[in-house]
Amino acid sequence: MKNSYIRFINLLNVLHRKNPSRSLDKIEISLLEHILSVESRNGILLVGDLLQLKKLGSQATLHKRVKNLSALRFIKLETDKVDSRKKSVVSTKLGMKYIQFMSDCLEKTLKL
Repeated sequence: MKNSYIRFINLLNVLHRKNPSRSLDKIEISLLEHILSVESRNGILLVGDLLQLKKLGSQATLHKRVKNLSALRFIKLETDKVDSRKKSVVSTKLGMKYIQFMSDCLEKTLKL
């Protein structure tokens, strides 16, 4: 019998194959999860904070993925009104919808 996590991974693989244009890579998923985790604690996150997550990749890689998440409208970047060099990262409805979808998939696999 497969455990719940393996069923979850298999379900995600099927879903990503059905809609590859909207799929995110592992780095983008990790970034989005990190952003939402910080937001859930009422934290403010700057792009520079994300670029320091060296375990996910180089600064250039992370910057490219942040720009991609923004272009796909999973997050938005807001320029600080006092210091225009700073950009805060905020999840969008689409970002929240993606995480809710992932949560629903996990709950579904736990019921199987």
